[in-house]
Amino acid sequence: MRLEDVARSPHFREHAALARPQDVRPPGPQAAALAALTPQQLAARVEDPQVPPAQRLVAGGILALTGDPRIDVTRPAVCHVPGGTVEIGLDPGSVDAVVAGWAHVGVERSWIEKETPAHTVVLRDFWIGRYPVTNEEYRAFLADTGHPGRPTTWYLGAYPYDRSNHPVAGVRPEDADAYAAWLSDRTGHPWRLPTEAEWEHAAKGPDGREFPWGDTFDPTAANTRETGVHTTTPVGAFPAGRSPLGVYDMAGNVEEFTADDYRPYPGGPFVADHLVETMNVYRVARGGSFCRFGDLTRTRRRHGAFPGPLYPVGFRLATSRRPPHA
Repeated sequence: MRLEDVARSPHFREHAALARPQDVRPPGPQAAALAALTPQQLAARVEDPQVPPAQRLVAGGILALTGDPRIDVTRPAVCHVPGGTVEIGLDPGSVDAVVAGWAHVGVERSWIEKETPAHTVVLRDFWIGRYPVTNEEYRAFLADTGHPGRPTTWYLGAYPYDRSNHPVAGVRPEDADAYAAWLSDRTGHPWRLPTEAEWEHAAKGPDGREFPWGDTFDPTAANTRETGVHTTTPVGAFPAGRSPLGVYDMAGNVEEFTADDYRPYPGGPFVADHLVETMNVYRVARGGSFCRFGDLTRTRRRHGAFPGPLYPVGFRLATSRRPPHA
């Protein structure tokens, strides 16, 4: 993709529209009623698809300040994913339809060709984080290890206490690996990042969904540009987007690093797009984010952390051994 094409593409536009107050803040009496609830009641509101979005976000915002019972640094919530022979990737005959469906946001054919061909992979049982790793959890890692560098989304490097239960974003793949190694050492349990195939299978489930919630894009099911929030949100606050296996935020909020560097699928093309041109080798990221369009929430979509403010990437954990608390 040429630089002049990048400049014209809506896919690379830096500023989104301003969020509307009514989308992120309920009327005063409703907010006051939420403040009277217990932490467990607030957590239930955050993940209740029947609760209006603005109330879910405020419930999560209160928990960010008072303590979110869903977050435990040494006992991350997990979902069991049964193993077996699973299909990964996209049939080449479907590429044109995907490109046409997302042409309005500047999707290029080569980006979708990276998903081809569909092929089978044998996976063992594994457990994957129910939520992406949060700012609160990442702060504990930094405090315990003195690991250099702060997430780029932490303004002036300050811990965002008011977003403690939002996914951490703006880290590098090696930071995510270091976190998993630290937690493994601290707990005595082998944590890691999910492989690409594990991540995709956990997102689309045994019925091979196009999105974690089904086969049609729904802007109310994920925190993307279409949703209108335009910043990270408390984990689990878009419950309609939960995957068939019970995993939250696998579409939208923040993209997530996997354990694998980009390489073609067996029999597929090597796509030397702008990510390869810029970084040569890059770690695959999945899931889309608050600052990207919905095409990246497709469960088969392979992406990466292109340098710049548009790609603040986070991660979630996985393990091949059942955690003691699972």
